[in-house]
Amino acid sequence: MNKLIGYVCVLFLLVQALPSCNSSDSNKQKTVFNINLDEGLTSLDPAFCRNHNTIWMDNQLYNGLVQIDDSLKTSPCIAKSWEISPDGKIYTFHLRDEVSFQDDAHFKNGIGRQVTAADFAYSFSRLIDPKVMSSGSWIFSDKVAGKQAFEAVDDSTFRITLKQPFAPFISMLTAQYCSVVPKEVVEFYGKDFRSHPVGTGPFKFKYWKEGEVMVLLKNEKYWERDNKGKQLPYLDAVRATFIDDKQTSFMEFIKKKLDFFNDIDGSYRDDILTKSGQITRKYKGQFVISTGPYLNTMYLGMLVDTTLPIVKHSPLRILKVRQAINYAIDKQKLIKYLRNSLGTPGNQGFIPKGMPGFNETAIKGYTYNPAKAARLLAEAGYPNGANMPSITLTTTVAYHNLIEYIQAELDRANIKTKIEVTQGASLREMVAKNGINFFNGAWIADYPDGENYLSLFYSKNKIPFGPNYTGFNSPEFDKLFEQAYHVKSDEQRFALYRQMDNVIMANAPVVVLYYDKRVNLYQNNISGYSLNAQNLLTLKRVKKL
Repeated sequence: MNKLIGYVCVLFLLVQALPSCNSSDSNKQKTVFNINLDEGLTSLDPAFCRNHNTIWMDNQLYNGLVQIDDSLKTSPCIAKSWEISPDGKIYTFHLRDEVSFQDDAHFKNGIGRQVTAADFAYSFSRLIDPKVMSSGSWIFSDKVAGKQAFEAVDDSTFRITLKQPFAPFISMLTAQYCSVVPKEVVEFYGKDFRSHPVGTGPFKFKYWKEGEVMVLLKNEKYWERDNKGKQLPYLDAVRATFIDDKQTSFMEFIKKKLDFFNDIDGSYRDDILTKSGQITRKYKGQFVISTGPYLNTMYLGMLVDTTLPIVKHSPLRILKVRQAINYAIDKQKLIKYLRNSLGTPGNQGFIPKGMPGFNETAIKGYTYNPAKAARLLAEAGYPNGANMPSITLTTTVAYHNLIEYIQAELDRANIKTKIEVTQGASLREMVAKNGINFFNGAWIADYPDGENYLSLFYSKNKIPFGPNYTGFNSPEFDKLFEQAYHVKSDEQRFALYRQMDNVIMANAPVVVLYYDKRVNLYQNNISGYSLNAQNLLTLKRVKKL
């Protein structure tokens, strides 16, 4: 009963908050875009923008210096232009003068003021402030020498000085962590800024009952316009619910109570899609289904650092065992029968399909070859798996079916495994401490550059300094990784990325299972949605008829 009362109150607030109909467009129906976020949000502060749903909502509330388009190219945002010094260390940004923060009681007269370079200096300094403990500190922590690296030259000129060149830096600045926030509002709310967000984005915050519902309203002062000069956004409001059961939320979509639905869960995938990935007759024409590359690599990680006690007696310390595992798994069958063809077999490297510079012919990965797996196992000293100890493969409930398939494939290759199921948070914690020999993982791009994937194998990113979860260490790889910092040409950098990816594949610290696909469902009356390989939800150009 309390939840029902809560929803009624939210709907009342939403109706009251929408613009009055006493204007020239009084006959225009106010449009509310309804979505569901199946994972709860912990914060709307961009300094803690660490999961997919938070990224989606922050993308509606905030802007940064730059943004990405649907082709994953970096384009101007609050910065209308920029220059990079010849040595690649100094970035100078020229800001628009028409961008203001959304209104808030803690601005003078409650009116949002203009954004200046000092706001970016504050916002970026905050990310690396140890008192803030931002999950996005990695964006700048190893690239700048401290807060003095962020300089407001004047109100409209902002400068960043790096310790050394870093070619993907502009791309990295598209991450939602790099959004601009107002100092006076953040410092007034302190930790409560998480639930009192104020940005410059196309929508402004109105209401959030955690775990139940959130409402964002159109930002009437938003600065961006479409190619006809009409002010964005077109929608009047966004309403998000937090139903954690995928099947329940899908039924809400079928009832047209949701305008958008992301991904298709395994429990009802066969009801919607054929094994070849086509929409079934039952749902044909009922809604729009959009698929495309998604910058998400699904993989199995194997700990290879032999200085760690748990690795010293693990069969995975042996290269030929790791290669045998790679050859033993039929990824094509996995994609067809477990994913209804939603994905691309991971037969190349760790950098996924859809990433700028991806070239499927340039990387020597692994395809299904049971004969080669058997030969490598024998060469490693385990003919037909004889005397080979069982390997524990750790996963979560969400991927249990996938891992059972992997277990059956390895069993056919005489590689015995045990499955250990744990909670997602527990698995992430253990992996982040190099505490698991064999685990399943997913790496979703923080920004659209292959460096983001290769950073998982750079030796200086070993735990606890970075995400080198496999303990991989290769002087050849490290030399190429550092060389890429200084290369200005995208094509030359991509060529180095391919060399690095081949080094990873040759040493096999991972099994690349598949490159994911973006799967978005929209109601037939929705248009203007974005289609990008980061699966970034962008609502400023969405129309609802």
